[in-house]
Amino acid sequence: MRLLLAVLALALPLASAAIAAERVFDLTIAHRKLTSGQETIRVQQGDDVVLRWHSDRPILLHLHGYEIEARIAPGAVAEMHFEARATGRFPIHVHSRQAQSEAVLGYLEVYPE
Repeated sequence: MRLLLAVLALALPLASAAIAAERVFDLTIAHRKLTSGQETIRVQQGDDVVLRWHSDRPILLHLHGYEIEARIAPGAVAEMHFEARATGRFPIHVHSRQAQSEAVLGYLEVYPE
């Protein structure tokens, strides 16, 4: 019985890692706003997250908390790919050349396992 419990104790962390879902979101920006209706992206801690961005104009995005940036060109797809390790609510900003015009595009919410 102890051997069975020891094996289970070793196997459970591996099983939870195998259960981690890949979450893919296709997001479109037009006129510096999300058109896909997903201003808040919700995932679980441990998820493998892919944010696929499309935009009608050149834009620089920054996912705070994860410190990921993506440059998006019109007609192209830019991806942010990461494991959702940190929990909380993280803003996604549009950066521009004018320091004052940093706009919140949406939020990433990561919920604990």
